[in-house]
Amino acid sequence: MAFKNLMEYLAWLYYQYLLVTGIYVLEPWEKSIFNSLLFSAVAMVIYTSYVFVPIHVRLALEFFSAICGGQPESTMALMN
Repeated sequence: MAFKNLMEYLAWLYYQYLLVTGIYVLEPWEKSIFNSLLFSAVAMVIYTSYVFVPIHVRLALEFFSAICGGQPESTMALMN
């Protein structure tokens, strides 16, 4: 019973996706191209966020730490 409800809910979500994006009027080959482009764009955004956001967060923390009077690193710690 729960599986049937889940499938109905997923079908309803897919129908909402078709209506909101307006691709319900496209032919199947056009839908596949649109979905491929959309999936590729979302995948690139997720990958870029995964790779570059931690670097920017670390740099921002270092910057604000230096501004707020954080302890400077000693040269001995850098040599080790």
